[in-house]
Amino acid sequence: MVAVMLCPYGELVDFSYVFCNDRLFWRISLYAVWCDTAGLDVNVRMWAMNKAIGIVMLTFLSCLPMSTIINNSVQAQPAPDSQAEATRLLRQGNQLYQASLYREAIQTWQLALGIYRTIKDRKGEATILNNLGTAYENFGQYQKAIDFYQQSLTITTQISDRKGEAMALSNLGGAYDSLGQYQKAIELYQQALAIQKQIGHHYGEATSLNNLGLAYNNIGQYQKAIEFYQQALATQKKIDDREGESISLNNLGFASDNLGQYQKAIAFYQQALAIKKQIGDRNGEARSLNNLGAIYKNLGQYQKAIDFYQQSLAIKKQIGDRDGEATSLNNMGLVYDYLGQYQKAIDFYQQSVAIAKQIGESSIEARSLNNLGAVYDRLGQYQKAIDFYGQALEMQEKIGDRQGEARSLNNLGVAYKNLRQYSRAIDLHQQSLAIKKQIGDRQGEATSLNNLGFDFNQLGQTEISILFYKQAVNVFESIRQSLKGLREEEQQSFTNTITNSYRNLADLLLKQGRIMEALQVLDLLKVQELEDYFKNIKGSDRSAQGVRLLEAEKAISDKLLAVSFENSPEINSQLAKQIQRLRKSEINKVPDYLNQIPNGTVLLYPFILGDRLEIILFSPNTIPISRTVKISQEELETLVIDFRAALLDAGSEDVKETAAQLYKLLIKPIEAEIIQAKATTILYAPDGQLRYIPIAALYDGNQWLAEKYRISNLIAYSLFDFSPKLNTQPNILAGAFGGKYGELKFGQNALPATITEVQAIANSFDNSVTLIEDQFSRQAIEAKSKNHNILHLATHAEFNIGVPENSFIIFGNGDKIRLNEITDWQIPNIDLIVLSACQTGVGKLGDGVEILGFGYQVQKAGAKNAIASFWKVDDAGTQALIEAFYGELQTGNVPIAEALRKAQVSLIKSSNYNHPFYWSAFFAIGNGL
Repeated sequence: MVAVMLCPYGELVDFSYVFCNDRLFWRISLYAVWCDTAGLDVNVRMWAMNKAIGIVMLTFLSCLPMSTIINNSVQAQPAPDSQAEATRLLRQGNQLYQASLYREAIQTWQLALGIYRTIKDRKGEATILNNLGTAYENFGQYQKAIDFYQQSLTITTQISDRKGEAMALSNLGGAYDSLGQYQKAIELYQQALAIQKQIGHHYGEATSLNNLGLAYNNIGQYQKAIEFYQQALATQKKIDDREGESISLNNLGFASDNLGQYQKAIAFYQQALAIKKQIGDRNGEARSLNNLGAIYKNLGQYQKAIDFYQQSLAIKKQIGDRDGEATSLNNMGLVYDYLGQYQKAIDFYQQSVAIAKQIGESSIEARSLNNLGAVYDRLGQYQKAIDFYGQALEMQEKIGDRQGEARSLNNLGVAYKNLRQYSRAIDLHQQSLAIKKQIGDRQGEATSLNNLGFDFNQLGQTEISILFYKQAVNVFESIRQSLKGLREEEQQSFTNTITNSYRNLADLLLKQGRIMEALQVLDLLKVQELEDYFKNIKGSDRSAQGVRLLEAEKAISDKLLAVSFENSPEINSQLAKQIQRLRKSEINKVPDYLNQIPNGTVLLYPFILGDRLEIILFSPNTIPISRTVKISQEELETLVIDFRAALLDAGSEDVKETAAQLYKLLIKPIEAEIIQAKATTILYAPDGQLRYIPIAALYDGNQWLAEKYRISNLIAYSLFDFSPKLNTQPNILAGAFGGKYGELKFGQNALPATITEVQAIANSFDNSVTLIEDQFSRQAIEAKSKNHNILHLATHAEFNIGVPENSFIIFGNGDKIRLNEITDWQIPNIDLIVLSACQTGVGKLGDGVEILGFGYQVQKAGAKNAIASFWKVDDAGTQALIEAFYGELQTGNVPIAEALRKAQVSLIKSSNYNHPFYWSAFFAIGNGL
C-alpha cells in the first residue's frame, strides 16, 4: 500500500508583469522541484499557466515613474519629500519582491501605503494595494489577495483610472482562477476586456483575451481557449507586438498539448522560439527551448528533452542570468531524477543551490533543497532527506512562502513515515493540512488528507483512515476540473497518488464489509484512471459528489484537524461503535440512479489487489455482494498472459483449460447470485490486465460465457446513461482501408477483404453508404456521418500502451485520428461505431487503460456503443462474424450486445470458426442496449 506522496511542490512559478510607461513587459522565472515518483521539469505548463504564461496582469509589479504615480485629480499638493519617499519605498518594495524577500517587500509597501494615504495620492494607494494583492497571491493566500485587489479596484473606479480599473479586474480574475472559481474569473476578465476595448488599449485587450483563454483552458474547454488565443494573436499582429505574438503562440502550444495534439504544440512552440530569436529576446529564447524540452519529455523522448534543456541552460549562462541558470540546473536535475540517475540529479541540484545562495535567491534555493531531499528520500537515506527538507522549510518560513511551508512540512511527514515515526509524521501532515486549508490549496489539501489516511492505517485505526481517504477522494472529485492548469508531470504525480487513495480506500472498505461504498470508490477509480491517461476528464455531476459519508463520519468530518496521534485511538473507537450501530441497508445504501439499471442486468467489478482478487456484483434493488479469491497479482497476470496466448493460437486445443481456470476465478464465486438475479446481460468493468482478455471466452466446462449472457464492457456507471436507445433502423456509413494483397499501404498491411466486407453491408441495408480507399478520409466521414447512425470502419486501428497519441485509427487515404482526438470528431448522430480490424496490447501489456480510454472517447463523441477487437482476425473469420452481426441487427429491436452474442454463438456452432480466436476477439463497449 504505497499511498503517501511527496507533496506536489514544483508547480509554483514566480512571475510578474511590470507596467512601465504604459507598455507590458514580461519577466518570468521558472522553478520546479521533485514531486512524488516523477520529476517535474519546468515549462509553460505550470502554475503560471493557470494565469497565462506571459500574458496576464495577474501578478504585475508597478514600476511607474513618479509622474505617472502622481494622481492627476484635483487634490492638495503633497509635500515633495513625502511623495519622493513613497516612490522610493514603492521601488524598494519591488526590488525586495524580485529578490524573493516577500515579507520585507510587504513591510516596505505597507510603509509606502501609509504615506500615499496621508498625502491623499489615490493612484499611488491603488498601486500599492495591487502589489500587496500580488504578494499575497504569490503565497497562495488568495482571499487576502482578493481583498487588496478589491480595494484597488474601488479606488481606480472612483478616480476614473480606466486602465488601473482593468488591471484590478484582471488581477481579481486571476485570484478567483487560482481558487478554481472559473466562472467568476471569466466574468471579471470579460469586464477587463470591455474596458480595454473602450479605451483602445490594444496591449491590454490582447492580455484579457489571453486571460480568457487560460480560464477556458482550466475548465477543459480547450477549443474555446484556442479561439481566444487566436484573437489575442491577431490583435498582437495588428499592433506589431512581436513579443506578445510569441506569448500567444506559447499559449496555443499549451492548449494543443492539453488536447494531446503534440505535433501542433511543438509547431506553436517552434514559432514562438523563432520570434524570440528574431527580436533578440535571449531569455525568451531560453524559455521556449525549455518548453520544447518539456513536451519531448512528456512524449518519452528523453534525450531530445535533455538536448533542449541544455540549450536553454547554455543561453542562461551566456546572458548572465544567474537565477535562470540556477533554475535550469534544477530542471536538468529533475530530468535525471526522473530517469533514475540519482547521482547526476544530485549534482545538478547542488549546483543550483550553490548559485542560488550566491545571488540570494531563497525561493530557488528552497526548491532545489527540497529536490535534494526527495532524491535522498527515495534512496532510503531518510535522515539526510529530513535535513534538506528542514533547510527548505526554514527558508520558506523566512520569506513567508506559505505554499512552500506546507509542501516542506508534507515532505518531512513522508520522511518520518518512512522511518516509521508515525506520531511525528501525523503531526507534520496535520500542520501541512492546516496551512493548505488556510490558503485554499485544494490539491494540497487532498494530498495531506491522503497521507493522513495512510498514517492512521499504519496504526490500525481503520475508521479514521477510511474517513481521511474519503475526504481526500471527495476533495479531489470536487476540483477535478482545476487540474487543467497544472503541468503534465505534476498532474501525473498528483493523480497517481490519488489513484492509490482510491485503491487503498476500496481495499479498507471491502475488509469492513462496506461493499456499496467500495463499489462507488471503484467506479470513481475508473474515472480517475481516465484522468491519469487523458488529463482532461471532467467527470459528471454524479462523480463530483464523491463518496458518500455516513452520518457518523459527517459528525466528526469538520474536526479532522483536531485528530492527533494521542487522541486518535479514542476517536477511532467511538467512530467504529457508531458505524456498527447503523443498519446494513444504511451502510450499503444504493444511489437512486444506479437502481435504474434494467432488470436482468448485473454489474461485474473485479478488483485486483496484491494478494487477492475481489469480485463485486451488483444487480438492481439489491445490496451488492463481494467475494474474495485468493490469488496473487503476479499469478493472475501470468494466467491472463497464458489465456491470451491460447486465444491467439487458432490451432490450440488447450484454450479451454485456461478459460476454465479464469471462469472459476471471475464467475464461479458469484454464479449463484447471477442466476438468482435472472441475469441476461453482464456489464463488465474490468481492472488492470483483465482488460486485455474477453470474458465471453470463459468456459464453465460445458459452455462458453458468450452462450449464456450478453456482455458489454462498462466504462464507469457514474458516467453512464442506462436508458435504452430508440429502436431505429440501421443506417450505415462504412469505410474500407483496402489495398492489394501482400502490399504495404501507408506503412500498414493492405486489407483488400475490407472492400468486400463493406460492400456486403451496403447490399444488406438500404440508404447505406460506402467509402472505399482514397474516398475513405476523415473529412468524408465527418461530412457524411450526420445522416447515419452506425459507423463501420473496416481499417487498421491500434490501441497501444503509453500516451494516447500511441493509439490511432487510420483511414483509407492515410489520414489518422489518434485516440486523444476522437472527441473532436464531428459525428453527432452516431449510435454505434464498429472497428472490424483493430488490435490491442501489441507487444507488452500495460494496465489496459488505452482500451478503457477508447470506450470513453467514443461515448464522449456521442456514440453509446462501440465494437472493437482485441486482436486481428483473419479476413474470412471477420467477414463471417460481421455478416452474422448485421444479420441480427436486420431483424429489428435487437440490442447491440445481443446481436454480437448471437453472432458469436453462430460461429461457435460453425465447423470452421468455432475456436475463440475467431469469435471472442470482438467485444462490445457501452450499455449494450
